[in-house]
Amino acid sequence: MKASVDGFDLEAHAARLDVDGFTVIEDFMGAADLAEARRALAPYLGSHTGRNAFEGFATERVYTLVARGAVFERLAEEPRVMALLDRVLQPGFLLTASQAISIRPGEAAQALHYDDGFYRQPRPRPAISYTLIAAVDAFTDRNGATDIIPGSHRWSDADIEALMAEPERLTAMMRPMVMPAGACAIFAGTLLHRGGANRSDRPRLAFTNQYCEPWARTQENFYLAIPASMVRAMSPRLKQLLGYEIWPPFMGQVTASHPLKALEPGFRPPVVVQREETIADRAGEGANA
Repeated sequence: MKASVDGFDLEAHAARLDVDGFTVIEDFMGAADLAEARRALAPYLGSHTGRNAFEGFATERVYTLVARGAVFERLAEEPRVMALLDRVLQPGFLLTASQAISIRPGEAAQALHYDDGFYRQPRPRPAISYTLIAAVDAFTDRNGATDIIPGSHRWSDADIEALMAEPERLTAMMRPMVMPAGACAIFAGTLLHRGGANRSDRPRLAFTNQYCEPWARTQENFYLAIPASMVRAMSPRLKQLLGYEIWPPFMGQVTASHPLKALEPGFRPPVVVQREETIADRAGEGANA
């Protein structure tokens, strides 16, 4: 599905994404969305921090964010984002991860990485996923703004290996992604970046949605994470983003049926129904013997 949005310079954003590896939508969220996002996240924040240095020992993460409030459902399928991703991913692309990230004061900078590195395909190559980071709080050069290396989405494995041996040179290439509250950045899964150090006296709140090719395994298993009763009430596009669709000819099928059938009230997996029928038939045969 190729989409366009009136008033959105799709060509300019697509060009920046191609050349620099990232682009910024300054007005991704308005004041109402920001307020709703804060209200929806409030019950989940303030109780825990990360389990390792990558998650952040002074960072809170709220996973499966798409199911935590209507605002996150809407923003996961925001029309301008969908139009841009339609340019760079194949039809039927999926939501692979959805989480809020609150970087508290004192948090150290994250290790430099790229988001689709776990697909383990040699570089240089097209990105298999794209990341959106939305600023609920303004991103500054002191409060943990994401550090990026523009153009690094085109680097080879050899380029990265060589530069990792020169940390001072790598650090000089990094740029903090400074942006106002309500803005979002979209970047290729091959772009080198890191969560920045928070040297301010306040937490920096953001959320991220990541999207991947329709044939790629998703980071979050939304089939298990989001109850079918919740998914039934979601929009058709969001159901597709969560994987309730077929990627031709048959990827995503449920025992040779369309996955949407699994959302129908009273659905029972065919293996269960067929097993019960087999047991009943055998019992009948025994009674008639």
